[in-house]
Amino acid sequence: MPATDHNQGSFLNRISIRRSQFAAVDHIHDQEVVDLDLFQRHVSDRFSLLLSPSTTTTTTTTTTDSHETHHTHPPPPPQILSISWLRNLLDAFLCCEAEFKAVLVSGRDPAQFSRPPLDRLVPDLLERSVKALDVCNAVTHGVDIVQHWHKLAQIAVTSLSQNPVGEGQVRRAKKALTTLLTLMVSDDNKENNATTTTTNNAHATKWADRTRSFSRRGAAAATTTNNKERPTGKNLRSLSWSVSKSWSAAKQIQTMSANLVAPRGAESTGLAQPVYIMNTLIVFITWALVAAIPCQERNGLPTHFQNIPRNLGWAQPLIGLQEKIGEEWKKKEKKGTAGLLEELKEMEKVANSLLEFADGFEFPMEEEKAAGMAVKVAEMGEICRRMEEGLGPLNQQVREVFHRIVKSRAEVLDVLDHIQVCKHSAPLPY
Repeated sequence: MPATDHNQGSFLNRISIRRSQFAAVDHIHDQEVVDLDLFQRHVSDRFSLLLSPSTTTTTTTTTTDSHETHHTHPPPPPQILSISWLRNLLDAFLCCEAEFKAVLVSGRDPAQFSRPPLDRLVPDLLERSVKALDVCNAVTHGVDIVQHWHKLAQIAVTSLSQNPVGEGQVRRAKKALTTLLTLMVSDDNKENNATTTTTNNAHATKWADRTRSFSRRGAAAATTTNNKERPTGKNLRSLSWSVSKSWSAAKQIQTMSANLVAPRGAESTGLAQPVYIMNTLIVFITWALVAAIPCQERNGLPTHFQNIPRNLGWAQPLIGLQEKIGEEWKKKEKKGTAGLLEELKEMEKVANSLLEFADGFEFPMEEEKAAGMAVKVAEMGEICRRMEEGLGPLNQQVREVFHRIVKSRAEVLDVLDHIQVCKHSAPLPY
């Protein structure tokens, strides 16, 4: 009888332990579901603000003899594809990237990365990240080109702000405006093949050759799982290799969006979903940056980003932004290198008006023409101010995205290394 009691007690203990294990697994699964739902909700919220910017209001109080009147003035929201909007876009991406890394890596059993579907999706994410670094480098150099154009516009503003405006100032402004418009309206192919004797034009013709990118050998090595062959985070810092003239920003986006398929069935409720979301965000961010900022060869860019499934709730703001940017691209009749950056479109329009004033300049200038020119000079000055304030921080944010992708990629690779070490150190089954 005592032996029976002992056996029964052991059996009940095993049942209790097994129930505790199942309870712990259920708790982990429930927390994972909560984390995934929260991540998708945050992605939707952040990009909804970019689609329909916040209407936060500021209130001022006017005091009269009898009562106080409150006036509410909503601040103007950032125009889509403006410098400030792009900065908000990159902020949203960086927040989503940090949260994604927490969902995917923090507290996660590394063994999950070696099982389907993560064994296939994670390497795909790492490869897409390397391609995104190429685009970041190209966009960084594109911002440098825009800063060069800003200097030309500033020369025109300074020259035409003199009082009175003489022939020398108008001649200097006209030269700067002519160079500016020539650079902005020339398409990618003409820009790459053009030759010119002026310093400004020489700067433009060489910018494509100076675009920094990964070499084919470096990109291939980046996808290997061998520690001795894989580039480390130090190797992935800002690169100095020149991209070939055949490199295309549009084709790079097309390659990144290839095989970007939403998870189905049971995969749609697991870790495959946040990996797909992050892949989509990487492609969208780089696509939007290439659309806005001058980059080498962007023909057919709108068609190189696959449509996101409309049944995904978190994707609705991204779909709306994709459609708006696509519409702006269609409105652009010429294949210009200026891109869709709002400040560049305004600059091109005002520069044409100022050039007309310069072409018809006669000294002394009529009062009406002088007043009209002063208005346009003030407009150009405001555009230059926004560029001066925003381009530097925007460039810094693009670099931050670059380094964040490098760091996150290295952390995921460390997890994969840990899996390989565990496999090799496992005891033999005999």
